[in-house]
Amino acid sequence: MNSSFLDALGTQADELLATGMPRRFAAGAILIREGQTLSSILLVKSGRVKITTLSTDGREAVLSISGPGEVLGELSALDEQPPSATVVAMEPVETIAVSVSAFRTFLTDHPPAMLAVLRTITGRLREGDRKRMEFAVTDTLGRVCSRLVELAHHHGVPHGDSVRITLPLSQEELAAWTGSSREAVAKSLRTLRERGYIETHRRSVTVINIAGLQKIR
Repeated sequence: MNSSFLDALGTQADELLATGMPRRFAAGAILIREGQTLSSILLVKSGRVKITTLSTDGREAVLSISGPGEVLGELSALDEQPPSATVVAMEPVETIAVSVSAFRTFLTDHPPAMLAVLRTITGRLREGDRKRMEFAVTDTLGRVCSRLVELAHHHGVPHGDSVRITLPLSQEELAAWTGSSREAVAKSLRTLRERGYIETHRRSVTVINIAGLQKIR
C-alpha cells in the first residue's frame, strides 16, 4: 500500500498542519465543489471521502476514495484553476484547512514537500490510466472485483481468514465507481456471493476469498 501524503512528508507534516485550522464535515457534506474557486486545501485527519464528477448525462461518477493522511485540492492550489471534481464526505470527516497561499509558500520553502505533492498527483494519474484500461477490457463483474480488492486493501479490517470492508459504500456508489448500473452491480455481487467469495451486509461487504476476486478482475 502506498503511503499517504502526510506520511510522505515525515517530520514536516506537523509543520504544515500547524499552518491550518480544523474543519469538520458531517456525512454527506460537500468539502470541495467542482468548478468553484478554492481558497484552502484540506488535509484529512480522519474519515473518508469520495471524489466525484458528473457524466455528460448528469449521472454521478465516482473517481476515487481518499482517507486519513491525504490532501484534497492540491492541484487547484498549484495551477490556480477551479477544482475538476467534487469531494463528498462518506462519513464524519475531520480535516485541517490550509489556505492556498500558505500551502504554496510551504511548498516553496520545503522542496521535499513539493516532491511529495508531485508523487501524489502522478500516482493519481497512473491510477486513472489503469482504470481507463480496465474499463476498456473488463466487464462489470471484473470491475466490481477490482474495486472490492482495492477496498479490502485500503479500507479492510482482518476478521479471521476474511476481510471486512469498513467503508459505508452503497450499491449506487459502487455502480458509480465501476461505471455500471445498480442492477448490474447487484447481479455481480449476487454472483460473488453464490461462489462464496463475499458476504454482503447492509452497506458493507466481507471478502472471504480475495484470491478468487483477483483471478476474475
